[in-house]
Amino acid sequence: MPRSDLAQLDLSPQHLALMRDILARHVPDAEVWAYGSRVHGTAHEGSDLDLVLRHPEDLGKDVANWPALQEALQASRLPMLVDVHLWSRLPASFHPEIERSYVVLQGGCGRAASLKAASGGGSRES
Repeated sequence: MPRSDLAQLDLSPQHLALMRDILARHVPDAEVWAYGSRVHGTAHEGSDLDLVLRHPEDLGKDVANWPALQEALQASRLPMLVDVHLWSRLPASFHPEIERSYVVLQGGCGRAASLKAASGGGSRES
């Protein structure tokens, strides 16, 4: 699974910090991946941010509290639509598409995502 460097995510440092705070408050145990145009480098000003929530112990289970996360994201100061999906509810045929290129925003079981790429690349904080 090619994991992309967090620095590749098309999201300002302020919005990334806000996103991570919201995730930590509402789904602290979930593994959260960003995927889509904001990871691929094809986003434009009106692009949404695609997220998928994964249960860290059983990918077939829903992540608890995800409806509250959706509400918090809608009420937040984030300037883009955030589209939240559950890995457990996506068609299995869609999983490989996400696995081709994603950024981990939050590790499972409350672990913050590393700023290092899985390939061992350097970290970059902005």
